[in-house]
Amino acid sequence: MSGVVFFASEDRERTVSFYTDRLGADVWLEQPDCTVLKYDNMLFGFCERESADTDGTVTFVTDDRAGVDALHEELADRARGDPVENERYDIYQFFADDPEGRTVEVQTFLHETDPV
Repeated sequence: MSGVVFFASEDRERTVSFYTDRLGADVWLEQPDCTVLKYDNMLFGFCERESADTDGTVTFVTDDRAGVDALHEELADRARGDPVENERYDIYQFFADDPEGRTVEVQTFLHETDPV
């Protein structure tokens, strides 16, 4: 079984472009007023609405620190700061904002994890 997390969007086209052009997500499904994106094993969608859902964090997990650094370079204009090691969670990460103000996190685990 799989699932999709949906967010209301005031500007679906610009928001979808951000995730596809800047973060490498692919359009998985187009619906009349919703676009579902896929990034690795994550499905998430944006539906055109009168107001945007901006709570929560959309986290992208890369294979290694180099992947975090590459996405930080791509998102430098939206990043809240440089990537850092987070000792509590044993990850390397940074935060950015998408065009509607949602929090985007890019991270890699610094320890072994089970395959997803």
